Amino acid sequence: MNRLNNKNPERVLNRRPAISIDTPVQYLKGIGPQRARLLQRLGIKTLHDLFYYIPWRYEDRRVIKRLSELRYGQLETTTGEVISKGVVTTPKKRLKIFEIAVTDGSAVLYCKWFNQPYLEKHFRKGQRIILSGVVKPRSFAAPGFEMENPVFEPVDTESRFIHTSRIVPVYKATEGISTKQLRTLMYNIITTHKDLIEDYVPGDILKRNGLMPLRESLMEVHFPEGEADIEALNRGLSPAHRRLAFDELFLLELGLAIMKRNESVELGISFKDGDGLVRRFIEALPFELTSAQKRVIGQIMEDMESPLPMNRLVHGDVGCGKTVVALAAMLKAVGSGYQSCLMAPTEILAEQHYINIHRMVEGLGLNVVMLTSGTKDKPLEEIQRGDAHIVIGTHALIQERVRFNRLGLTIIDEQHKFGVIQRASLRRKGVNPDVLVMTATPIPRTLALTLYGDLDISVIDELPPGRRPVLTKVFFPSMKEKIYSLIEDELSKGRQAYVVYPLIEGSERLDLKTAIEGAEALRRVFPERRVGLVHGRMNASEREAVMLRFKSGEIDILVATTVIEVGVDVPNASLMLIVHAERFGLAQLHQLRGRIGRGTHESYCILLAYPPFTEEAHRRLKAMESTSDGFKIAEEDLLIRGPGEFFGTRQSGMPDLRVANIIRDVDLLEISRREAFALADADPGLRDYPLLREFLNRRWMGRLELIKS
Repeated sequence: MNRLNNKNPERVLNRRPAISIDTPVQYLKGIGPQRARLLQRLGIKTLHDLFYYIPWRYEDRRVIKRLSELRYGQLETTTGEVISKGVVTTPKKRLKIFEIAVTDGSAVLYCKWFNQPYLEKHFRKGQRIILSGVVKPRSFAAPGFEMENPVFEPVDTESRFIHTSRIVPVYKATEGISTKQLRTLMYNIITTHKDLIEDYVPGDILKRNGLMPLRESLMEVHFPEGEADIEALNRGLSPAHRRLAFDELFLLELGLAIMKRNESVELGISFKDGDGLVRRFIEALPFELTSAQKRVIGQIMEDMESPLPMNRLVHGDVGCGKTVVALAAMLKAVGSGYQSCLMAPTEILAEQHYINIHRMVEGLGLNVVMLTSGTKDKPLEEIQRGDAHIVIGTHALIQERVRFNRLGLTIIDEQHKFGVIQRASLRRKGVNPDVLVMTATPIPRTLALTLYGDLDISVIDELPPGRRPVLTKVFFPSMKEKIYSLIEDELSKGRQAYVVYPLIEGSERLDLKTAIEGAEALRRVFPERRVGLVHGRMNASEREAVMLRFKSGEIDILVATTVIEVGVDVPNASLMLIVHAERFGLAQLHQLRGRIGRGTHESYCILLAYPPFTEEAHRRLKAMESTSDGFKIAEEDLLIRGPGEFFGTRQSGMPDLRVANIIRDVDLLEISRREAFALADADPGLRDYPLLREFLNRRWMGRLELIKS
């Protein structure tokens, strides 16, 4: 009896929990704490993570050849009987090599493993084994074939091949656990716990779209059977991959659909603009709005006059006039007695917006304030009292200390630098304010559907009249005299030039020309010209002073880093030289080029590239030469970088895509969007689909209040 009452508490605490899909992997048979720490490096923490750790490629080891049929340089699978084995230590490097000889009667194959003498205990003479590896000629001109570090498995009547004699999944491994060990672990755990895989997508959706059951698709993705198409597997086009890709896109679109529906059923603000600020502003503009600007302003005005909250994305090419459109929306709110705010991703961009907007509304008697992380108390007090009509800031706007008096409209610029969480946080600063998001990065339709499925979309697809395409050409260092001649030609016409460098000061890590060195060199080359310098380490007032001197014509050549990527409008600047253009991204090159060509005269963009550079860099430079169309640039950028990297910073709060590829799977994207929005309309709380609701919250990692009961 005493023995029963004196149980070891540690044994009780360490007892394995009942296995569920959320069980930490350390409690799964064959893993334990040490291996669990290794798996965590791969993002595998639970059984669910393990199920969805998809192979990154596959090898076809189904064809078993006789030894005499093996070909040098090929990955081959063969079988034979072990006829000898032994460990050899090299005299110089003291390297232990374990070697076996295998025959099937037609030839002899020698296999060697380096610094793995313990493998000797896995083999015995007369044993039949199956091997996969790259075939090489025997060393030292000896006859026969050879494989180094081949994958092997014993052949017996109970064999269930994992590593050979089948299409073999290849997983990305980490130090401490090999690909082969990871494959064995995945096979054992997935086959043991496959019954825990439950299908959460409604059956009628699966049937309607011809999709595989989830359990079958996961088993097939990890360990394809029978006559599976190796090419389709490696391209992510197998029926099993298609099912998993659909699930990712469906959960993404369902979350966006529920967000959109929740926001649309809440009452917002019906703006009236009793003071006529929008009309007065547009009438005072020194230029005529384009038809695209008028169309988008009309869409925004209609949204804002509706009692439902606006959630609209405005995107268009550089120089298309988004700021004027955004300001019209802000004035609509201010004229109705509400505050407006605009959030930009960097202080530099926020400063540019502040300068431009302050200048454009100064005749309307409005108070515009700027808010960054270093802002003192006075602007905060003005915001809280309601004395600040328009607030321009960075992510500091979503800090707890910022309290608005009557926030009616929030605008987020360069939306791809933020995410749904930041957008929601800013929205909570008011009571269901209208939301307008903007980006100067033209977005391919498929990407817009994926990332902004909860937003109505407006496109400003027209440039102001008189804007001419910028002629763009790639130059190399040997052509510098020609470049200097082109710059002098433009300056002699009374024009101005930008010279853009990727770094401010020298770096031992990167052998790049720098802005400071470049400015000094240009002063020597053009001693009669006025050369200015602006970069991100200057404070705001210093940068603004230099930019004003450039804009007023006091500076002929402005040497800059990418601080001039956005917000600078100097119509007299007709030439831009981008040094080390091969180092810039395609979208960034296009943004920089957008700083010129703003006047009525011909403009030129010179891309100075320093070979050697990558194939991707070559494609970027070629794209810049071939088109000035931002939407074509965006499509090419998406193709070059892939959807995961297109936006630089992954959407904060958005589920990532592990299997789906929105270029390849555009048909699935549209199907999943249609099904998701239909389901959200029919059952917005997902009351009839509790398992789907659970997976939806899991996929969004609880970061959004997606479903309001």
